[in-house]
Amino acid sequence: MAKIEKVELRMVDLVPKVKRTDAIQSFVSQETPIVTITDADGVVGTGYSYTIGTGGSSVMRLLADHLAPRLIGRDAEMIEAIWHELEFATHATTIGAITAIALAAIDTALWDLRAKKQGLPLWKLAGGAKDRCPLYTTEGGWLHIETEALVEDALAAKAKGFRGSKVKIGKPHGSEDLARLTAVRKAVGDSYEIMTDCNQGFLVDEAIRRAERLSDLDLAWIEEPLPADDIDGHVRLSNATSTPVAVGESLYSIRHFREYMQKGGCSIIQVDVGRIGGITPWLKVAHAAEAFDIPVCPHFLMELHVSLTCAVQNGRYVEYIPQLDDLTGNKMRIEDGHALAPDEPGIGIDWDWDAVKAKSIAEFTTAITK
Repeated sequence: MAKIEKVELRMVDLVPKVKRTDAIQSFVSQETPIVTITDADGVVGTGYSYTIGTGGSSVMRLLADHLAPRLIGRDAEMIEAIWHELEFATHATTIGAITAIALAAIDTALWDLRAKKQGLPLWKLAGGAKDRCPLYTTEGGWLHIETEALVEDALAAKAKGFRGSKVKIGKPHGSEDLARLTAVRKAVGDSYEIMTDCNQGFLVDEAIRRAERLSDLDLAWIEEPLPADDIDGHVRLSNATSTPVAVGESLYSIRHFREYMQKGGCSIIQVDVGRIGGITPWLKVAHAAEAFDIPVCPHFLMELHVSLTCAVQNGRYVEYIPQLDDLTGNKMRIEDGHALAPDEPGIGIDWDWDAVKAKSIAEFTTAITK
């Protein structure tokens, strides 16, 4: 048993590589909490999570004041026990984003440490279902982008072997969304997937109208059409359209996913490590989805999700949105439109520690020891 001897905390604020807009907001930064855990054998595991511009300081205070100190002296292999203890210690603030983001950074670091000690890449340690997964891209489909540019990006992605492109919807009138998507479909043909994302921008009646208006385009899915806590609304929509309904990036509990699946409120699961609270609950959601014959297409965090999507049988797609290029050496490997599972032991992220330290915010950089 190798006990945890040190926990290092830091946060980097990354500027998105492109302008990112959707139906309800614009992304201005990616606050990235990073947790590094060292055990008595000197093995180091690193985990991280993210915000889309707000809440990072609260996450860091929660880590420094309440969660990281509880790790000192614990057996790093007791990942399940640690996760539940930390969740219970913060039960007054769960279920929600701040707690989930903090838990995710710790839990991912523990899985990274375990995988390194066992000499296995995460995707094999967590299941080993396959060694690659098809990619779809989101970076060229933001809501502000003109139709001509949407088409150009989708054609470029198709030429690279990508299997699909995501286009944000939520223009003031449904006819605008229809025109944009029709142009993309005409350009890429019938065999290329078009995903759409509403970012919780509609109420039920409008979501049903837009799904009906877009039904002839054979969309891969309509994502987050309604507020994430409106499960009954998603059931109504799912019953009203043949287009698959995708949910998950704004769900923070395995029980929320369970209720969606039990009630038939979705047909695509987009569970996100950073939002669900780590790899430990992510795997539970993915395996539960398999029992319902529902595919998993995780949201964001491609550098980490490639390993998890490859770990489970029902992992279908990895979403291409680069996040960590400024903080890493070797990047995620892509071959013929597929993300390749990393070979290296651990979660497969090649941190450039000089870059991480140079970009770390001093206020949130600290080390906790025994």
